Amino acid sequence: MSRFIPAVARASEPDASRWFVVRGGELLICDGNDGRVPLGSEVGAFGLAPVRRLHLGALDGVPVEAMAVGADVEAPEGFAFVGLREAFGLLGEVEWNVAGRAVQLLEWDRTHRHCGACGAETEPLVGERARRCPDCGLTAFPRLSPAIIVAIERGDEILLARGPRFAPGRYALVAGFVEAGESLEDAVAREIREEVGIAVDQITYVASQPWPFPHSLMVGFFARHAGGEIRVDEDEIEDARWFRVDALPGIPQRLSIARRLIDRYAAKHGVTLEDP
Repeated sequence: MSRFIPAVARASEPDASRWFVVRGGELLICDGNDGRVPLGSEVGAFGLAPVRRLHLGALDGVPVEAMAVGADVEAPEGFAFVGLREAFGLLGEVEWNVAGRAVQLLEWDRTHRHCGACGAETEPLVGERARRCPDCGLTAFPRLSPAIIVAIERGDEILLARGPRFAPGRYALVAGFVEAGESLEDAVAREIREEVGIAVDQITYVASQPWPFPHSLMVGFFARHAGGEIRVDEDEIEDARWFRVDALPGIPQRLSIARRLIDRYAAKHGVTLEDP
């Protein structure tokens, strides 16, 4: 499996460096079967003009750079700009996470060019991923918004819900952002109570996943139904139901931690789920 080591300062810029070229929220990748990001030699040949750039670290020992280009830049021949969700099926998991890091950090760098306290122009902080105001000293670090996502079980059933913007027939797990002053477990109980009106217990951490839409960290849990009937918050949820593993509706593909949690629920009942 690939290994990524983050770093702020670049040691060199060999032609073999990998470049994550970003246009808005889209990534430049090879328009072919290999689904790779361009190398340094290719980026130089393309003549792309960076709006901003950042060093990210090293992927399998190869330096990694991020470059933002203007909205009017066209993809060079043999390459295409694709959204992060589409890129997941074209890049490996580790490389996709680096792509998400590139998109997030370039956007953070763009939106923190000026101090949020006094308005002065900020400067990169040497040796750290941060920008500091030279006038008032305020330091801004990349933003991260933690969110919880929960697989709720009731006997051999799992609770799945759908939002108004979901594709027809698609259901997923209850999720929501952590509020100031909350623990992760508090956020789990509150979000479930607010969105589907039930109580839970046995809240158990499972795994986490960086989620660059736009700058979240998804923290996954299992929980057990502890009482109450489903009562959906119609502002957030269109429908929510209990499903058995042999009667699941459309569920997320293997992109998100939501699917990982649903797969784990299915495995507990001796079922391996397939993508549609």
